[in-house]
Amino acid sequence: MESVASVVVGVDPPELAEEVVDYLNRTGRVRVVASASEPQALARAIREREPHAVVGQPLLVRASGSLNGSSFLAVETTESVHSLRVALDAGARAFYLWPAEREDLARAAGGTLPARRRPDGKRAFVVAVYGPRGGVGTTFVATHLAAAFARAGRSAALADLDPVFGDVAAALGAPPGARSIVDIAPVAGELSGDHLDEVLWRHPAGFGVLLAPGDPAALDGIGLSQYAAALTALQAGQDVVVLHVPRALDEIGLAGLERADRILLVVSLDVLAFRLARRALEMLGTLGLAGRCEVVVNQARRAEVVPADLERVLGRKAVAVLPADRGVQAAQDRGKLLSPRGRMGRLMDRLARSLLDGRDDAGA
Repeated sequence: MESVASVVVGVDPPELAEEVVDYLNRTGRVRVVASASEPQALARAIREREPHAVVGQPLLVRASGSLNGSSFLAVETTESVHSLRVALDAGARAFYLWPAEREDLARAAGGTLPARRRPDGKRAFVVAVYGPRGGVGTTFVATHLAAAFARAGRSAALADLDPVFGDVAAALGAPPGARSIVDIAPVAGELSGDHLDEVLWRHPAGFGVLLAPGDPAALDGIGLSQYAAALTALQAGQDVVVLHVPRALDEIGLAGLERADRILLVVSLDVLAFRLARRALEMLGTLGLAGRCEVVVNQARRAEVVPADLERVLGRKAVAVLPADRGVQAAQDRGKLLSPRGRMGRLMDRLARSLLDGRDDAGA
């Protein structure tokens, strides 16, 4: 199994390309397998070398055509609205200025290395839970789904990918001072499953939780490379990993979505939520992820907008419709989960089973 990510560099002029290649190779995080300075050569290198990532200038990468499944990390020596628009149009996952942000670029490139597989040849089934609108219940669905997977007899972990707000800790009643992503930062480059197990907070419902930092002052030094190392270790050691993805997608959230086998798009029954969900699907489509998406309707109640409208607006049916429940807010305020024996618990168990039954065996 490869220990570093493979990268194709698409940069012009040659002097700049040499500088980028030399730096990336010296970091030890990636291995540059090819470099090109014109579109046809870049397209050929991407097709033949099948790199984990393409590090290149937006215009050059866009002109080369297909990324062939590789992650695109845009790099330029100057930033402009035009270059940012071209980068987005070409499918860039992030944009970096050279040389000021070269270290961040190297970390992001290293984070494109896929997860190591377990000795049995399998890896964890990854479910990302994402709500494009605040208040639709993303945290509720993610936490209760992790518990449902644990009840199904699977080793499960929940990872909070929102380092700024970290709603999962409060929703689950994690104690102050509980270990978090901060505790793996010093060893992220060589993170073992045993060390990660020590960092995970164990919820009474039977699943592990990778918490976000509880103190904003602890955010310094926490970024994509730390989360990528943690997710790789989780995928190697768990049956199921649930990702709590923040609404405001950053490079950490996008990296989580790219690792997911299924993406649950959580919506409520209102026009604004439907509109934002449609935009989210369009955005995920540009990343090649729309095919992994399923829709969960949360907080369903008698209203002018009904679940049947979902198929008309979004072109797909909901895999689950969760009713409005007055007990949800009270439970979350106390840091508790709803009873697994109640109606919501049974619905979550059904959703977990349907996801496991429909998982892609090729990714198992």
